[in-house]
Amino acid sequence: MEQKEDRKEDFKLKMYSAEEQKADEGTRKEPFWVFGYGSLCWNPGFEYQQSITGYVKGFSRRFWQGNTTHRGTESKPGRVATLVEDKEGVTWGKAFLVAAENNAALPYLSTRECQLGGYRTYTVNFHPKPSFLPSNSHSDKKDAFLYIAVPENKHWLGAAPLPDMAKQILECRGSSGSNVEYVLKLADFMREEIPEALDEHLFSLERLVRKFAADMRICLRSLMVEKEENDPEPQVQAVVPSYQFASRIPDKKLRCVNM
Repeated sequence: MEQKEDRKEDFKLKMYSAEEQKADEGTRKEPFWVFGYGSLCWNPGFEYQQSITGYVKGFSRRFWQGNTTHRGTESKPGRVATLVEDKEGVTWGKAFLVAAENNAALPYLSTRECQLGGYRTYTVNFHPKPSFLPSNSHSDKKDAFLYIAVPENKHWLGAAPLPDMAKQILECRGSSGSNVEYVLKLADFMREEIPEALDEHLFSLERLVRKFAADMRICLRSLMVEKEENDPEPQVQAVVPSYQFASRIPDKKLRCVNM
């Protein structure tokens, strides 16, 4: 019974409203965590005290959210990552510890992720990678803020065949750079920081982007010139799968967050 309760607690997801954020500003007494699974992994854009890799349970990463500012335009929206509910899923990323007195981080993220990106703010249980835990600790779950896009937002693109998604990504660019750069940098982050992890959706999409770019004789290096996302104006290495670190992609339908 106790194990069942612990498992249920892994999937805790709670919306964090703008009213709650405003009430917390200036009164927060403890540092807090922010979990990123997209561009935050390599470009957080805010000051933080510490960063660690880890994962959240109960979600899978999907490139189902549109973007019309940083990685696309209104006429050609790019595709960026969001999370969809998946009871067997594990999504890896990076969490950042922010000082309690830092009153700029959450408003900045609210502009970047919510106002411009179409995401909503939630709190969730974050699990640090075991190598970051003390030797005598088996679990050290932390409450963390994260940003998830829901189907009701105006930028939502939803599922599509991976080849179609890859071709769309090759055509898109926004104020922060190309959509291709977003995909390749996220894949590189996963290989460099969490080589044991498996994210079939991400790596399959990356392989197709590289293949179509080669077929079209597009120089990928010319697309890898990232600009800062701070302004509110707007050969692939093999991945070694591991059961412990694998992001399980079951042959079943996934459920979008709808709150």
